[in-house]
Amino acid sequence: MRLIVGYQATPSGADGIALGVTLARSLQASLDICLVLPQERPVPSRAPVEASYDDILIDQATDWLVEARALVPDDVEARTHLLFDESFAQGLLDMAGDTEFRSAGTDTDASMIVVGAAGDGLLGRHSIGTVTSDLLHVAHVPVALAPRGYRHSPPPRVREITCAVGNRPGAAELVAAATELSTRGQLPLRLLALVASSTESARRPQSTDVSKAQQILQTVQAGVPAGVEVTSLIAEGSGIEKAAASLDWHDGDVLMVGSSRLARPHRLFLGSVAAKMLRVVPVPMIVVPKEAGNE
Repeated sequence: MRLIVGYQATPSGADGIALGVTLARSLQASLDICLVLPQERPVPSRAPVEASYDDILIDQATDWLVEARALVPDDVEARTHLLFDESFAQGLLDMAGDTEFRSAGTDTDASMIVVGAAGDGLLGRHSIGTVTSDLLHVAHVPVALAPRGYRHSPPPRVREITCAVGNRPGAAELVAAATELSTRGQLPLRLLALVASSTESARRPQSTDVSKAQQILQTVQAGVPAGVEVTSLIAEGSGIEKAAASLDWHDGDVLMVGSSRLARPHRLFLGSVAAKMLRVVPVPMIVVPKEAGNE
């Protein structure tokens, strides 16, 4: 299993590496740490002949990758790559082995792309920057998002996977992806349903909504393969954000969500519910692409 970490020489880049290490240990995976430079860069007219702007930038990027590799403990296999592309996100997609955007010499397909939060968000919360936003709308593999500041106290391994199950098509594919990771890492799986009231003035969701959520969870849980430690939970609130904020989280927890029904087949598209959860959840989130045929 191979995880792509999108790295920049910033605290966000260190957050992404920290999450990559946690996931790699838990899933018996290796890391490919990638730094992407612009494919076409202007050379300043005053640059010395013996050291062009390109040379200086490449040397600096190489040093940054050495620093990035030093952040990875010895027990995790990691490689570094200096890539060139007009788009940072596109460079990561190429490295991940997207057949639509594949460039010559691309390695074996990756299982996931890992990135850190933007630097202007709250500590312990998610903040979406330009690169992450691009990935969350076109990626063909799951994208793992680290909360801001994750580097300060990353857990050595994943403790539990929480899978947010909705009542729309696509839940089966999401649960299958969560079950695969749970089985690979021998991790417990928690199935989650969020129930929000239809109006802001309502204090509690309707009992029919809770009953429907219970039925969905029972059906999904019955389909989980034997041998997987699985539990289920319903979180209630006057809105999606309040329902998600009411959950208890622990170090090492990871949340998995599916893509919007608007996503193209085999592509990722962050939906409105997942975006609301992203604003209040303090643990890493993995967004899974839509499967083919799930219209």
